[in-house]
Amino acid sequence: MKSLTVRVARWSALHPWRAVVGWLVFVALCLVVGGAVGINSAKTADYRVGEAGRAEAMAAEGHLERRSTEQVLISARSGALDSRVDKQAAEAAARDLTARMKSLPEVASVAAPLWSGDGRILMVEVAIKGEELDADAKVGALVAQTAAVQKSHSRLLIEETGSPSTSKGVDQQRDDDLALSEAITLPVTLITLLVVFGSVVMAAVPLLLALSSIAAAIGLSMVVSHLSPDVGVGTNVILMIGLAVGVDYTLFYLKREREERARGGGRLSAEALVELAAATSGHAVVVSGLAVVASTATLYLASDVIFSSLATGTIVVVLVAVASSLTALPALLVVLGKRAERRARRRAERGKPARRARGEGGGRIWAALLRPAARHPLATLCVSALALLALVLPLTGLKITEMSRDTHSREIPAMRVYDRLNEAFPEQRVTHDVVVRADASRTREVTGALRDLAERADRDPLFADGSRIVTSADHRISVLRLKVPYLGNSRQAKTSLDHLRHDYLPATVGRIAGAEYGVSGDVARYADYPAHQNSKLPLVIGALLLVTFAMTVYAFRSAVLGLIGVVLNLLSAAAALGLLVLVFQGTWAEGLLDFHSTGSIGSRVPLFLFVILFGLSMDYQVFVVSRIREAVLAGVPTRQAVLDGLRTSASVVTSAAVVMTTVFVSFVFLHIIEMKQIGFVLAAAVLLDAFVVRIMVLPSALLLLGEATWWPSRPGPSRTRGQAAAVPGPADREHPVVDVR
Repeated sequence: MKSLTVRVARWSALHPWRAVVGWLVFVALCLVVGGAVGINSAKTADYRVGEAGRAEAMAAEGHLERRSTEQVLISARSGALDSRVDKQAAEAAARDLTARMKSLPEVASVAAPLWSGDGRILMVEVAIKGEELDADAKVGALVAQTAAVQKSHSRLLIEETGSPSTSKGVDQQRDDDLALSEAITLPVTLITLLVVFGSVVMAAVPLLLALSSIAAAIGLSMVVSHLSPDVGVGTNVILMIGLAVGVDYTLFYLKREREERARGGGRLSAEALVELAAATSGHAVVVSGLAVVASTATLYLASDVIFSSLATGTIVVVLVAVASSLTALPALLVVLGKRAERRARRRAERGKPARRARGEGGGRIWAALLRPAARHPLATLCVSALALLALVLPLTGLKITEMSRDTHSREIPAMRVYDRLNEAFPEQRVTHDVVVRADASRTREVTGALRDLAERADRDPLFADGSRIVTSADHRISVLRLKVPYLGNSRQAKTSLDHLRHDYLPATVGRIAGAEYGVSGDVARYADYPAHQNSKLPLVIGALLLVTFAMTVYAFRSAVLGLIGVVLNLLSAAAALGLLVLVFQGTWAEGLLDFHSTGSIGSRVPLFLFVILFGLSMDYQVFVVSRIREAVLAGVPTRQAVLDGLRTSASVVTSAAVVMTTVFVSFVFLHIIEMKQIGFVLAAAVLLDAFVVRIMVLPSALLLLGEATWWPSRPGPSRTRGQAAAVPGPADREHPVVDVR
C-alpha cells in the first residue's frame, strides 16, 4: 500500500476537488501550449528511403527536385471523352487560365497548353513553388482561379487535378469520415458502459476521462512533434487509440472499485475503496500502459517518419490516459462514492432498504464459457489453437504494396478528373527520374550516357516518347526524365523500373567511374518503401518479442508467463492478419465493406498491427493474470485461482473488448483503404484475443501447467517484498491487499 500508484490515488482521494481541478488545468495547459508552439510537420526529406530517397536527395542538391504540379483539363461541357470541343473557345480559356495562374505567388511556372491525342481535351499544367508537402496548403489558390475561369467560360468544362488537390480532397474526406466515426463510436460506447454500470453518471466517467485525455494528448503531441515530426495522422491515431485505452483503463479501475464496494457492504469508506482499487487494478493499469508504451516504441526502430509519428501519438495518449486514471479518476470516485453514501444514509433514515451495489459476480454465462477449458483443458487448447492456426493459413498468400494515389476513393472530385487525365494523356501517367551525380568535368560523359539510356528506353515499348535531360547550374547533377504510359501501380510500370535499374543504368551511367546514380519517382517510391520496411521488420519484431517477454516477466515474475504471452500474442496477431488477407485481398467482401480490392494489403498495416496489438493485448493479459496471481498470493490453489480470476474478470474484459471493437470497427467505414484495413484487423484481433485467447487458450494452458505457470518464482501466502500476503481473518479475505507485481 506504499507504492507510488497508491500514494497518488490516496492524495487524490483526500483532495478530490484539487485533483479534478488540477487535471482540468493540465488539459487546458496542454492545449494552450500545443496551440502556441504549433505542429512541426514532416518535410519532404523526412520521407526519403531507399534508392528513390537517395536519388531525390541528389536532385534536391542540384535544385532539380520535382515540383508538385496541377493539371487543368478543358473540354466540352458534357465532359465525355467523345464530345467535341470548340477549340478556339478552349484556347481562349487556356490563355485566361495561364494569365491568372502566373499572377499567383504560389505558382512557379505554367506550361504551354497541350492537346490530347484525339484533340478533345486541352491540358494546362501548373507547377507550384516550394516543397511537395507544402503544396497542399497552396493549392487552394489555384483551385479558386480554375473555378473563376470556369465561371467566365461556362460553355466549357474546366476541371483541376494533381497530387496537391487530391491530397486536399483526401484530407477533407478523412475529416468527414472521422466525424462519422465519432458519431458512431461515442453513442455505442456510452450504451455499452450503461449496460456495464447501470448508471448514467458512472457510464459518463470513462467517456469524459477518455475525451479529456485525448484533448491533452493532442496538445502534447504538438509539442512533441518538434522532436519527432508529425505526418498528419497523429490526431487520427490519438483518437483511435485514446478512446480505446482511455475507456479501458478507467473501466478496469471502476469495476474493481464497484466490486470492492459490493464486497464491503458499506463498511469501507470511499477513500479506502479507492486505495484498494489503486493497489490492484490501478497497478495493473500502470503496467498495461507501460507495456503499450514499450511495445509501441519499437516502431522507432523502423527508421521511418510515418511509423515514428504513429508511435509518438500512441505513446503520448497512452501515458496521458494512465495519468488520468491515477489522478482524476480516484478523485471522481471519491466524490461519487460520498454522494452514494449520502443517498444511502437518507434511504436508511426513511426506513428504506439499502440498494445492493453491483459487483463482479461472474455469472452463469461466464461459468458456461469457461466450462470447456475447466473440464477438458487439453482438448480445448488443441481445438482453439487449431482454429486460430486455420485463420493464419491465408497469410501464405500475403501481398504487401504501397498504396498509391490510384487507390483513393473516386468520390473525391480530383480523382475523377485524374482518371480522365490518364485516359486522355497516357504519356502523363508516370515519370521515372534518373538522377546522376558526378564531377563537373564529366558533364559531357554523363550527358552522353543519359542519351544512350534514353535511346534504349525509346526502343522499349514500356516507355513513351518525350524524355528530356536537365543539368544543375554547377554541372554536377543531371536528371533524365522518362515517361511511362501506364499507371503507377501497374505491372508494366514496375517492370519498366526494373529495366532501368537492372539493365539500362548499369550498361550506361554505371560505366562512368565515380558516378553516383539512382531512380526516383512515384513507382520507385512504391517499390522502395515496402523493401525498406521488410529490411527493418526482423529488428522491429525481434525487439517487440523481447519487450513483451520482459514486461510480462516484470509484471508477474514468471518466465513461463512471459513465453505464453509472446506465443499467444503472435498467434492472435497472425490469425487477425490472416483474416485481413482473406477479406481484403479478395473481392467477395467488397460490397459488404464498401471497398475496391487492390489484391494486396497496405505496406504499413502488418507492422503497425503487430506492434499495437502486442501492446493492447497486454491490457487483457495483465488484468486477467493479475487477478489470478492475487488469488495465488492469498493461498488459493492455482487451478481454482485460474477459474476464479477468469470468472471475475471476464465481464470487464468483455466490456473493454466491446468498447475497443466499436472504436476500431468505426474506422472500417472510412474511405481510405489502409485505414479500413487497420480498423478491420484491429477489431478482429481484439475480438479473437478477448473471446478465444483469454477464454479458451489462456485458461487451458494455465490449467495444464498448474504450479509450473509461476516458474521460477513460487507465489504463495508468504511475505513478498515486505508486504503481508497472508489472510488472517474474514475481513481480509473479503478485501485482500496483495502485491500484484
